[in-house]
Amino acid sequence: MGIVKISDLMHDNLRTASDALSRSINAQAEHWMRIGMLSELHPELCHGEICQLLMRARQAGDESLAFFTQESAAAPAVSKPAKAARKAVR
Repeated sequence: MGIVKISDLMHDNLRTASDALSRSINAQAEHWMRIGMLSELHPELCHGEICQLLMRARQAGDESLAFFTQESAAAPAVSKPAKAARKAVR
């Protein structure tokens, strides 16, 4: 375990989100880091699909990076309208 320095503003954002979502500040930070990491590793997936992967990993009892690498091939198919909507946003 290490120490990560963040800005005061980010810490305030973490505190607000952690209170709202009934998580500790550390748990909220880890959640955001996990979502961000998976978003970068799998840019083709939307937030909902990443959450589904996290839930499958929890059910399988494996939340390692290896699980997400293996599961990426089995990720839910993204419909053409959803892909088009994402492109429109970018």
